[in-house]
Amino acid sequence: MSNLDVRPKPVECGGRDDVSAGPVHELLPPRRVPLGESTFVRRLLPSLGRRMVGAWCFVDHYGPDDITDQPGMQVPPHPHIGLQTVSWLHGGEVLHRDGLGSLQTVRPRQLGLMTAGRAIAHSEESPRAHSPILHGAQLWVALPGTHRHTEPAWEYHADLPVVTAPGFTATLLLGELDGTASPGSTFTPIVGADIALQDGADARIPVKPDFEYAALTMSGIIEIDGEPVAPGSMLYLGCGRRELPVRAADGPGGFMLLGGEPFEEKLVMWWNFVARTGEEIAQAREDWMTGDRFGTVEGYHGDRLPAPAMPATRLKPRGRTR
Repeated sequence: MSNLDVRPKPVECGGRDDVSAGPVHELLPPRRVPLGESTFVRRLLPSLGRRMVGAWCFVDHYGPDDITDQPGMQVPPHPHIGLQTVSWLHGGEVLHRDGLGSLQTVRPRQLGLMTAGRAIAHSEESPRAHSPILHGAQLWVALPGTHRHTEPAWEYHADLPVVTAPGFTATLLLGELDGTASPGSTFTPIVGADIALQDGADARIPVKPDFEYAALTMSGIIEIDGEPVAPGSMLYLGCGRRELPVRAADGPGGFMLLGGEPFEEKLVMWWNFVARTGEEIAQAREDWMTGDRFGTVEGYHGDRLPAPAMPATRLKPRGRTR
């Protein structure tokens, strides 16, 4: 996943100062932005007023889009540092390539997890022969300081654990839910789950009071703790709950539950980099433009993505909300 904005603004995030210590309802409206040649996404994090949920620092939702006669997702090779990328699909396929030589087609309910660490480049595209509907989410997880320079890695998990209870099933992307754990590598206390609700389901999801949470509706109208949340919108929930009431308000539906311990460290996000200082980001940009450090993505038919110009203002880490 890339931020393709040619004039990206620096985002200063992290720290516990503005974490909601108790339960809240904060609806995060999406911002429509282009992704590649023909795809538009709804950007939910970072947003005006909310920049992180636990270690989750970037969330895009896209589709369902009919790409029958279109190329679909086409994101050229681009760099990352200091984060993990999570590819998650409800419909379609995404072909992943990276500087490690990885080549993998990710399909619905399969986890594509890339740890950028010190540096990696990758591309994402709909295969030439692809399904007619593309629908999914792309997310970033910030790496803590002790692991932000780790060696880059790619993981693919075709079979993920599932929690079942009356009215719902929950597929575990990352972390743990109700005693069930995902095989995906994590570096901070975190959870990511895709929860499918049956028609008329009225359920309670077990959560941790010291985690902060948000819910991204993928399909249907879902009532999250009594608040209706439409597809492509996300509700920030704060901390302090032990269970989360959810209800399928009008037929079956599904949502992603994202949570984790509030991220203590303060960060600077700019373009596709998560760092601690502006100097670190400037060096990563220079290395990408000169061909150092990130490796070569083989097999993508097209040019790699050039980095935007650095902003004139000095980049520095601050708090979690604007």
